[in-house]
Amino acid sequence: MCPWTRRAFVAGALSLPVSCAAADAYEGPDDARAAAPGRYFPNHGDPGFHVAEYDLRLTYRPATRTLDGVARVTATADAAGEGFGLDLSSTLTVSAVSVDGATAQFRHRRGKLRVTPVSALSAGRRFVCEVRYSGRPKPLRTPFGEIGWDYTTGSPTGVLVASQPLGAPSWFPCNDQPGDKAAYRIAVTVPEGYQVVANGVLTDRTAVPGAGTTWTYQHAGPMASYLATLNIGRFVFTTQEGGPVPIRNAYPMRLAAAFDHDFGRQPQMMRLFQELFGPYPFEVYGSVVVDAELDEPVENQTFSLFGVNHVDGRRGSEHLVAHELAHHWFGNSVSLAEWRHIWLNEGFATYCEWLWSEHSGGASADRLAARNWADLADDGQRLRIGDPGPDRIFDDRVYSRGACTLHALRTTIGDEAFFATLRAWAAEYRHGNAATGEFIALAERHGHRKLDDLFRPWLYEKRLPPLPQRV
Repeated sequence: MCPWTRRAFVAGALSLPVSCAAADAYEGPDDARAAAPGRYFPNHGDPGFHVAEYDLRLTYRPATRTLDGVARVTATADAAGEGFGLDLSSTLTVSAVSVDGATAQFRHRRGKLRVTPVSALSAGRRFVCEVRYSGRPKPLRTPFGEIGWDYTTGSPTGVLVASQPLGAPSWFPCNDQPGDKAAYRIAVTVPEGYQVVANGVLTDRTAVPGAGTTWTYQHAGPMASYLATLNIGRFVFTTQEGGPVPIRNAYPMRLAAAFDHDFGRQPQMMRLFQELFGPYPFEVYGSVVVDAELDEPVENQTFSLFGVNHVDGRRGSEHLVAHELAHHWFGNSVSLAEWRHIWLNEGFATYCEWLWSEHSGGASADRLAARNWADLADDGQRLRIGDPGPDRIFDDRVYSRGACTLHALRTTIGDEAFFATLRAWAAEYRHGNAATGEFIALAERHGHRKLDDLFRPWLYEKRLPPLPQRV
């Protein structure tokens, strides 16, 4: 879920995060129709190579908001070529690039780092590109607001990173497309008194004389670049028991009691989703609350990101806690092949809100589907959620109509076939990428019928179809 857009398009204007600083300009196409029928954001990513691992070694100085970075990118060329392109904000300055230890030529402009090795790449060649860079990171200005590296509003000022969908290049060089997933090692040196939260497992914490402490996180992934996160501040760390994997949380000290209440049922949520969808797909989970207000939380892989406004001591945002956790099956493990298939992320996670409500004694999925369908019916605007266009991927209707699509499938093929479909989806495409066509084929296989008449109007026609009723 993008942190500051879910409601924005319904209101007709972008809603920006409270803490946004001045941002780089978005360096992709402005016209929503320009990318069709190809990739929505063709200026992001390079299809000519595949990354196996990012090894990021960063030093951050809060007093000056400066970042020094060394990124080692281990990759394989998918096609022969003279070079390759990495996405990296022009706010950051590149000082040196090497490939397999040899100095490489490079050009850095308009958010793209073009690298030309000494010897041309051949298809199948594995290589290591090292990039040294520095600067004062800023969020990137995109059609969805200012996204990526940003700053918290508390004292002292910290860092939050929510990159979905285009913000990862604001802080590290990457192949920024959802289909290129990799392992990550993130080592960050910060002054004493600051803590670091990043993806995966904290494997080392080492004092560095005169510099502070280096926090090292490792995540085998695989993970898309937009799910990589880095949060720097002053946190309390706690662990919850009772889930299938450790649940390690981080939040400001003053929110301890409210956090324990509002996020206390994460282990039960994990057990429910594991029962419904199969094993939790990663080695760890947790929630981090940063000292800033966010319109919406974000499903960064292994650590979901929340703002202080999502902690009220009354479980007022518990449906969002369920939503972000569900993304670890639907969106993070099974990732979309391209951004046009975003309903596979957001429609599924929204439906999981309804499943948690049903399980925990709240409104049933039937009731929530009927309520959301009525809201959609009152909305005079229509949206083809199976291909919403690049400027509408976080439109509220992608979420609610996507969830209603799943409920329509459930009522059509029955609970047994429906949940078998979701389990098969999570298992067969685990740690991979998939598109709407694969999901439809899976639903037809488990439902033992053709489902074109169901999916076509829900996904690809503007007019809202009737919501099927349970027999």
